[in-house]
Amino acid sequence: MLSSLLKKLSGAKDEALTRDEGRVAVAALLVIAAHADHDYAEVEREQIERALAARYGLDAKAAAALRAEGEAAETASTDLYRFTSLVKQSVPYEERAAVLEAMWRVVLADAQREAHEEALMRRVTDLFGLDARDSVDARRRAQT
Repeated sequence: MLSSLLKKLSGAKDEALTRDEGRVAVAALLVIAAHADHDYAEVEREQIERALAARYGLDAKAAAALRAEGEAAETASTDLYRFTSLVKQSVPYEERAAVLEAMWRVVLADAQREAHEEALMRRVTDLFGLDARDSVDARRRAQT
C-alpha cells in the first residue's frame, strides 16, 4: 500500500487514493504538521494517534501503526502539494475541514504556535481548497 501511495505522490500514477491510501496520506499530513516547528514531540505523536483513532474508529494499536505509516510516507515524500492534492481529490470538502482541524490539534498540542506552523496551516488551507474562515473555525474547534 505504501509503495502504491508513493507512486501516486510521485505522479507516476494518476488515480484517486484507495481508502487505506487516503488514511496514510491524512496521517502523513498530521506528521507534517507535527514537524512544522522542527520538534516532533511525544505529545504531538499522541495527538496524531488520538485524531486517527477518532477519525477512523481505530484502537490504540491500529492508530499507532497508521501514524507509523504516515511517518514513513512523510519521510519518503518531500512534496506537500502532492499530499494535499491527493487528499483534496479523495476527501469531500466537509471532511477536509475536519482534517484541517486535526492538523490544528497537532500543531497546538505542544501549547506553542510557531511562525512555521502558521505558514504551513495557511498553505494547507489554500491547497485543500478551503478558505481562511474554515481555518479559523477549525482552529477554534481544536482549541476547545
